Amino acid sequence: MAVTQRRGRRIMMSPGELDAFLSEQRTCRVATVSADGRPHVSALWFAWDGRSLWLYSITRSRRWAELRHDPRIAVVVDDGEEYGELRGVELSGTATFVGEAPRTGEPCPELDVPERLFARKNFGLEDMPHDGRHAWLRLTPDAVASWDFRKLAGL
Repeated sequence: MAVTQRRGRRIMMSPGELDAFLSEQRTCRVATVSADGRPHVSALWFAWDGRSLWLYSITRSRRWAELRHDPRIAVVVDDGEEYGELRGVELSGTATFVGEAPRTGEPCPELDVPERLFARKNFGLEDMPHDGRHAWLRLTPDAVASWDFRKLAGL
């Protein structure tokens, strides 16, 4: 698995908490690097399979073009309003392009699980609808940092 954080161990999520959190959340913030080195952050829906974060991105987006040029990526998934409710995960590594681009639904066994997870979570469907504009990115993180400020109440 990925390298975990050294600081904030008291508030970091356990592996089970991290899996549950990433499985229930819908929206993440994706950070990419522009050709001139500037960061770019955008919101995107995702699916978590217990090992990798799967991002369904428009292939004509700035995000897609930047990842084609430089596949380094960082993603934040967070939740909470009040300070004592804040929790989240930062995952970083290299994006991998998986399947056809754009995705039209051609058979791709590697996408069976993420497409089923994504369709259920985001559309309430068993089968993934394909619009011919999106394609898949996979982030199997090199580094993971998490926090759950709700644990501060017990310290």
